[in-house]
Amino acid sequence: MDVTLSHFLQQMASNPILLMTVALTLGVIFVNGWTDAPNAIATCISTRCMRVRPAILLSAGFNFLGVLVMTRINSSVASTISNMVDFGGNTNEALIALCAALFSIVVYSVTASWFGIPTSESHSLIAGLTGAAIAINNGLGGVNGAEWVKVLYGLVMSLLLGFGSGWLICKLLTWVCAGLDRRKANGFFRCAQIFGAAAMSFMHGAQDGQKFIGVLFLGVAFCNGQSSVSGVVIPVWLMLLCSTVMGLGTSVGGEKIIKSVGMDMVRLEKYQGFAADLSAAFCLLLSSLFGIPVSTTHTKTSAIMGVGAVKRLSAINYGVVKDMMLTWVFTFPGCGLISFAMAKLFMFLI
Repeated sequence: MDVTLSHFLQQMASNPILLMTVALTLGVIFVNGWTDAPNAIATCISTRCMRVRPAILLSAGFNFLGVLVMTRINSSVASTISNMVDFGGNTNEALIALCAALFSIVVYSVTASWFGIPTSESHSLIAGLTGAAIAINNGLGGVNGAEWVKVLYGLVMSLLLGFGSGWLICKLLTWVCAGLDRRKANGFFRCAQIFGAAAMSFMHGAQDGQKFIGVLFLGVAFCNGQSSVSGVVIPVWLMLLCSTVMGLGTSVGGEKIIKSVGMDMVRLEKYQGFAADLSAAFCLLLSSLFGIPVSTTHTKTSAIMGVGAVKRLSAINYGVVKDMMLTWVFTFPGCGLISFAMAKLFMFLI
């Protein structure tokens, strides 16, 4: 399979469906970098370790590096997304279905936002791919259960491991720093939180960037007449493209969103913010190495709740827990059904 950049550009120029697929994918990556920036740097801002704009630029740079470096080292998350579904042997129909899956993410996100339902781009992507695969295969035969079960592992990991590691790391820090001078400890954790924000941004890029690299790679394969990407190495230009778009999205994205999340939702001390960042980054690293796609939003939120629970369980924001549950309940069937309908409609029209 020819995966050179020049060949890819030629294919886009001659295939409007591929062009639409690429545009939709890059658009979702851009929005993901924009809207998920608070997950990486909200705690750093809320504890006043960094100002908003420098924190955004830090996050943008490490988002870029996370996509690029982790995909070069271990692209198992991208492989999981690419191999999660089988769109069948007709690669032209498969590309149409892939485009429908991406379009359904946009439709679902706008609709959910209108009704106030929380969303996750990661879960929307997985649901969209699954719905389109069911549509093109007229059944569950196109769903790879061995890969899809990793999504269920990810749901459990993002909640339990995020909460547990957040509680444990914060508890250890409380014990270790019990006899230290508060002013000196705060000085140390001010620097430590900047490191934590960088680590969290890096792992956000590593997780979410790889998911969409997997989708773009599928589109390239379909245009080359291949129904799967097994055994094919992801080209460096594709990593650079996705990492640049995510970094740009983060760099221009949402000072108001970050201030809202950082100042209104998160009330942590410096050592607690560091514990939340470190535990969330650790969970994302583990899931990336094992090829398990998880929601970075849910992982970070769970870690923050674990940190808050060290002092008292009443510190847990159960409204956020409810939003996470609503995301799981509505996103998979909702986005999956929209993707199924879109795939059927697109294949009928084209």
